[in-house]
Amino acid sequence: MPENLLKGKVGIITGALDENSIAWKTALKVKEQGGRFVLTNAPIAMRMGAIKELAEECNTIVIPADATVVEDVEKLYAEAKEFLGGNFDFLLHSIGMSPNIRKGRSYGELNYDWAMKSYDVSAISFHKMMHVAEKMDIMNEWASIVGLSYIAAQRVYPFYTDMADAKALLESIARGYGYRFGKLKKVRVNTISQSPTKTTAGTGIGGFDSFFNFAEKLSPLGNASAESCADYIVTMFSDMTRMVTMQNLYHDGGYSFTGISEEIMDQFKDL
Repeated sequence: MPENLLKGKVGIITGALDENSIAWKTALKVKEQGGRFVLTNAPIAMRMGAIKELAEECNTIVIPADATVVEDVEKLYAEAKEFLGGNFDFLLHSIGMSPNIRKGRSYGELNYDWAMKSYDVSAISFHKMMHVAEKMDIMNEWASIVGLSYIAAQRVYPFYTDMADAKALLESIARGYGYRFGKLKKVRVNTISQSPTKTTAGTGIGGFDSFFNFAEKLSPLGNASAESCADYIVTMFSDMTRMVTMQNLYHDGGYSFTGISEEIMDQFKDL
């Protein structure tokens, strides 16, 4: 990758939990490419992870914020702007959580209060972050905002339950706010639909290992790693992708457009 793609750019990276997370690897890549940023996560998530270690490695600070609370987001932006010395060139939304999945509820047995929490944390927080950014006029022209999605927004994966609905909502918000922010300030808004990835959050989903192996056999390039996703996010933050907006971009080794592979066929030919 060319050097200093993000030189002079500043922004916010949400959701870095531990060294397996895409947000964690993105922070390291952004630093490598000359960008500066503030890290943030919900206070409860910060207690579970090691985000302060990442902040030390990246010469930055961590500002606790619950992205579902507008006042928290306002405080986050104000403090981040003061630390970074100006408005933002990029935002990464890497936030997702489903109490129904954590507690083993099937799609036909959803606890609706928990489902609303899933939608608020995993999708509506994306809208809130952009709404506050617009209200505070804190994005620079041609800035880039990226949210992390998954192909369950388009296809049925029974184990993904209400998170599939949340990802569909996330992608819709990216289109709606992408149009609005594009008209206002040429700000780009996109989602990246990543392969199944062995993050702490991903491996907590029932049946994950089986599906990870299935996707590996189906995808002509294999599953995309968290590190390669971080590289892709860096390109989306850079000026190299200025005219890309309102898109859901598949980063999955070709999985999304592969009907079947020889490896999968071989497993069924003698049945």
